[in-house]
Amino acid sequence: METEEVISKLKTLAKKYAKPGNIEGMARFGIVSETAFGIPIPHIRNLAKALKKEKNRHELALELWKQNIHEAKLLAPMIDDPKLVTGKQMDEWVNGFYSWDICDQCCSNLFDKTPFCDKKIKEWTKSEKEFVKRAGFVLMATSAVHDKKAEDSRFLSYLPIIEKYSTDERNFVRKAVNWALRQIGKRNSNLHKAALNLATRLKTRDNKTVRPKKTGADLQFLRN
Repeated sequence: METEEVISKLKTLAKKYAKPGNIEGMARFGIVSETAFGIPIPHIRNLAKALKKEKNRHELALELWKQNIHEAKLLAPMIDDPKLVTGKQMDEWVNGFYSWDICDQCCSNLFDKTPFCDKKIKEWTKSEKEFVKRAGFVLMATSAVHDKKAEDSRFLSYLPIIEKYSTDERNFVRKAVNWALRQIGKRNSNLHKAALNLATRLKTRDNKTVRPKKTGADLQFLRN
């Protein structure tokens, strides 16, 4: 299938499912929606399921990413083949993130399935760019859920990174740091204990960034 055909399908989905107020609703949730059609995610996922059968899905994903259409950028990581993704592609895409949903969909649908995941976590969490740094912590969270075979040592190595950057005051980074810690803590009893110890230290710090109102609830969640 060609890129133009996919865009045509997206426009058809928009006519059918993009209800008045969808784009405004996206904006209320902090999604940058200037180039969005307003298609609900479940319909984008259904289209992705069909497109993953295409032999040229990797090339198609690369072309979709270049389009100035929000839904095309959501669709691209859903259909791409992680076996064909390069570190260069990941860096190019992550530097094009402009909205948290694009960041999260790329990380959870594609990036955490590549052999570069751990390397990019350690690179991107050092970045000063908000969505690049967020991507590093989102990868921590999603790989903690998806990579069932990973050793505990991998996730234990992330805890000092979480502690180091827990003072970042930017909302999209702070939420991703919190998400990463919680998902690591849910993997098993060993990681649960390590994550709880870190959460306790962060809670006692005299810093409003690492002591948001939700921290107590998250700490209680880790204890359960």
